[in-house]
Order: sequence, then C-alpha cells, then structure tokens
Amino acid sequence: MEIEFKSRLESFENTLWDIHFKVPKEHAAAFIQGKDRRIVCVINKSLRFHCALMPNPEGWFIVMNKSKIKKLGLKIGNLAHLSIRKDVSEYGMPMPDEFRSCLEADQLASRYFEELTAGKKRNLIYIVSKVKSSDIRIHRSLAVLDHIVRENGKLDFKKLNELIKEYNQRNKI
Repeated sequence: MEIEFKSRLESFENTLWDIHFKVPKEHAAAFIQGKDRRIVCVINKSLRFHCALMPNPEGWFIVMNKSKIKKLGLKIGNLAHLSIRKDVSEYGMPMPDEFRSCLEADQLASRYFEELTAGKKRNLIYIVSKVKSSDIRIHRSLAVLDHIVRENGKLDFKKLNELIKEYNQRNKI
C-alpha cells in the first residue's frame, strides 16, 4: 500500500528535531506496527529514502536533513508531494553490496552484527553507504567489522571513527 499527500516543509522550535514534513495521523496509522515505524518516502517524485515516522503530540512527522532539502531545492514553507509506503527491507535501509560481502566472509563479525539493535545496524550500514566509491565502502566495511570483533560485539563510535581513519591512511584514501 502506498499513500500520497501534500505537506509543507516546516521547522520545530526545539533543537532535537528541526526540519520536517508533517504526516497526518490517519496516513501514519497504516504504517505503524508496534515499535516498527519504518517507511520508504518519495518527495516530489524525485528523492527516495528510508526513514521512520517520528511521533509528535500533534501527529507524526518525517525528519529532513540539509542534504535532502538542498537536493529537492526546497525552503521552509514550501509545499511538497509525498508518497509513503511500508519499508519491508531487512534492515530498514539498503545494505551496500560491499558490506554484505564482507559480512558473508566473516562469520564472527556477522554474528556480532546481527546481535546489534536494529538502530545500531542502520548506523553502521549508513557509515558504509554514505560514500560513493566502492573501494572506500569496502575499506569502511572492513574497518566496521574489525571494530565490532575487537570490541566483542560492542560499539564505541569514537574508536570506530579512529579505526576508519587508520584504514583510510593504510589505503591512502
């Protein structure tokens, strides 16, 4: 099922969440299953991304970042066409092939990865997928897996960032 509607780009008055699109309660209700609120959103039939419906006393909203807003060429107050559907992907976002391959090659790292919370898995997938170069995604994947093995399945993002820098230096990225 897919629901289409129009919403204005707005900004909250607080610092936790800022720029967003409101989603009417009746539309959001169709996609909320317990704690699972993951959806795939398409804005103005051009920008597609995986996200979560976020609760608000007035209803629900979709958080936007500066990069997405810039790609869309929108400003606060602009009306946009949104299309949302349930995210049925395994991790709530696309898994880069390079990361999947590295996980398949390392059973211990794969086990640790699968034991992480869904949000932590998405964080790691994002860290790998946010770069465009396949070579860099491979190096990041190896650094992430090295980190979770070194830390016995725990995550320390400060240490992970340092390890990614080490991998970048080793591979002269």
